[in-house]
Amino acid sequence: MRLSWANRITILRILLIVPFVICMLNINDQEFSRSGQHWMRFISVLIFTAMAVSDIFDGYYARKKKEITRLGSFLDPTADKLLMTCACLLLSSKHSGVDGFLLPLTVVVLIIGKDLFLLLGFVIVYFITFQVRIVPALIGKIATTLQLSMVMGILIAPEVSIYIPGWIWFLRFLWWSAAVTAILATLIYIRTGSRYIEEYEQSLGRN
Repeated sequence: MRLSWANRITILRILLIVPFVICMLNINDQEFSRSGQHWMRFISVLIFTAMAVSDIFDGYYARKKKEITRLGSFLDPTADKLLMTCACLLLSSKHSGVDGFLLPLTVVVLIIGKDLFLLLGFVIVYFITFQVRIVPALIGKIATTLQLSMVMGILIAPEVSIYIPGWIWFLRFLWWSAAVTAILATLIYIRTGSRYIEEYEQSLGRN
């Protein structure tokens, strides 16, 4: 099966997670610091920006070219979840996080917990209905946007906070907003999945 360009971009985004993680693991390594500038963090920002832009572009391209596929519907959210899981874990660690702007573990648990619940729900729906059903919700897109903004805001925080003293408060607003929307998204997806299972079972009863 020939891959569409949108799916190729998504796969590239997944592959870019590897160099992103490698850079993040070394952002506090003095070997990569010159004149107080942590180059690994700057490279992480560039890679993360490329992934965020590609996330917007591949969806737009797929809709414009009418190349929306089941594979793309599965790969796109998978790429987002892999990226956010890695980013949240790294940014909450003293070794790989941004000094002075560590992501609270509570936020990490809520964001990753949402993705684990969604994965569990996907498996349950599949084994009951034997169908792959991935229906993006608006709240899910909002949650992803907030999470991407949160990660970028933390990565650039040391420089931005020099010119915007209240940047830490903006970050706190971002990460708790991301956590709350993650909870709301989980509840909405649970309700949607439950309704789909009920409709499926009712259709079997009518048959």
